[in-house]
Amino acid sequence: MSPSKIAMTLSTSPLHALGVADLSHLLDQKQVSSVELTRHLLDRVESHAALGAFLSVDADVALAQAAAADAWRARGVTGAGHTLLGVPIAHKDIFVTRDFPSTAGSKMLDGYRSPFDATVVSRLASAGAVTLGKLNCDEFAMGGSNENSAYTPARNPWNTGRIPGGSSGGSAVAVAARLIPAATGTDTGGSVRQPASLTGITGIKPTYGRCSRYGMIAFASSLDQAGPMARSALDCAHLLQAMSGFDPRDATSAEQPVPDFVAATTALREGATAERPLAGLRIGLPKEFFGDGVSADVLAATRAALAELETLGATLVEVSLPRTELSIPVYYIIAPAEASSNLSRFDGVRYGHRAAQYKDLNDLYRKSRSEGFGTEVKRRIMIGAYVLSHGYYDAYYLQAQKLRRMIADDFQAAFTQCDLIAGPVSPTVARPIGSQTDPVAEYLADIFTLPASLAGLPGLSVPAGFGAGGLPVGLQLIGNYWQEGALLHAGHALQQATDWHQQAPAGY
Repeated sequence: MSPSKIAMTLSTSPLHALGVADLSHLLDQKQVSSVELTRHLLDRVESHAALGAFLSVDADVALAQAAAADAWRARGVTGAGHTLLGVPIAHKDIFVTRDFPSTAGSKMLDGYRSPFDATVVSRLASAGAVTLGKLNCDEFAMGGSNENSAYTPARNPWNTGRIPGGSSGGSAVAVAARLIPAATGTDTGGSVRQPASLTGITGIKPTYGRCSRYGMIAFASSLDQAGPMARSALDCAHLLQAMSGFDPRDATSAEQPVPDFVAATTALREGATAERPLAGLRIGLPKEFFGDGVSADVLAATRAALAELETLGATLVEVSLPRTELSIPVYYIIAPAEASSNLSRFDGVRYGHRAAQYKDLNDLYRKSRSEGFGTEVKRRIMIGAYVLSHGYYDAYYLQAQKLRRMIADDFQAAFTQCDLIAGPVSPTVARPIGSQTDPVAEYLADIFTLPASLAGLPGLSVPAGFGAGGLPVGLQLIGNYWQEGALLHAGHALQQATDWHQQAPAGY
């Protein structure tokens, strides 16, 4: 698109319809101020409160940050390296924040105010992003539907009777409904990729250790990872650039150089052309990802997106991840085990919910935890305590860790034959709210996102068309360690050739 056409598109589009990079351009050109943009989006958040995307909003805080961003721009701070300056975003309520309550979607932390910001929050603030508020999520990030939030289920704007996915459901809804251009999420077993898929947006889980976990309320420490959610791969690259980097306060943070993700997203591969930007790229299709468990509509949309990648120059090769099915039992042993340990700190003594009436210390523990935690959190705590208990540790937890290594080895074997791996994100489109009462059946829906999480690999979900009922379908791309740039590049190439990522729910 020519510069004149881009300028015309930006000038005629409503502010909420624009992504991070486009809004940054308008701010640079002084066609809108950050204060004006922030007020516009605050009004949208209020008018669409029924979606349940936000758990807390503070207009005074947001407008003060916007005014500060405008002041920096007035001093000449613009252009490359300052894309996020004055752009409103919001944070999943798993990241602690000084200016907003931090609840993790749980009554256990109702009204809790942190004395510090999470590293991801502070880094985005340092880049100039304006925070509108905190976003809904499954309680302590445990769930794939956002129905486990202790406050309200978030609703998918494509059909408000459907789930948006989880646990980063509020983040996905806010971006998909054009309430904000981008948001943070966390991904333990698919909690960025799955809701991105079900709501028609883009989301990336980076390599484990790429983004600091400091100030992220822990679920499963060896799996939790922060990731951006936005309209496009390019917008995700801008956020990931600011979020990434070593943090000495996080023992799991990797001392790994942070590449220029934005440049990697838009640069041409060696030997590629503008018409065939993916020439030379080998994309592996695991046969285990295309079996009977995938609904026909999701499979059709996924194959259509893969055909587009072929048109762009990629070569599709069949690979195998033979232990894919084992990822579910492995994950649902390791993650609850770590959760039972991490959540033991919520005992009614130091912070969090405390029972009003109790007889002794043990009764305080029992009542505070029974009242403060929801059903799914209690279930996972009990599973975790069981598999870590004497006599069962070797039989369950230790064996799960061995299988986890084998799952990671399967990926390394596959990457000898390909550069990226592709497949569906979710076996189906978004289901109706309240339609699933069997927790095991709910866990099975994570089959395609869990393997990469267990291996610590980066994964990207990009819109890939629509399935039954006009509901979005996402394509998952998985890369080798530290290859986020390659994922974003492939996603960007697909989005330059298609308009799936530009489609918005009716009325938004």
